[in-house]
Amino acid sequence: MRNDLAELTALNRDYVDSVQNSDVKRFDEILAEDFYCSNPDKSLVDRAAFLAQTAKPVAIRNLEARDVRIRLMGDFAIIHAATSYTMPDGQQASGRYTDVWARQNGRWLAVSAHVSR
Repeated sequence: MRNDLAELTALNRDYVDSVQNSDVKRFDEILAEDFYCSNPDKSLVDRAAFLAQTAKPVAIRNLEARDVRIRLMGDFAIIHAATSYTMPDGQQASGRYTDVWARQNGRWLAVSAHVSR
């Protein structure tokens, strides 16, 4: 369990960094084939659409996750966290996300995400 927590902590950091840096390559490595994301605009996107939207540079900066809670449930894990970031106009903003991870073939992969702002 300790190794799983360390691995999921690192994967969560990679996920947030990949959002900030439009890192499609890293997302391609850590998203399950059947990944879906609920976006803040209430749209639901599949893996391909998520990778396409990730390829577009984000206007926000200083994206940070805080109050990260990792809940392990066997071969599933749920990560809840708050975010803070700076808008293009310099205003501070915040949001929340919930990511669901599943161990598939010995690897943790993100299977679902829900983002709110």
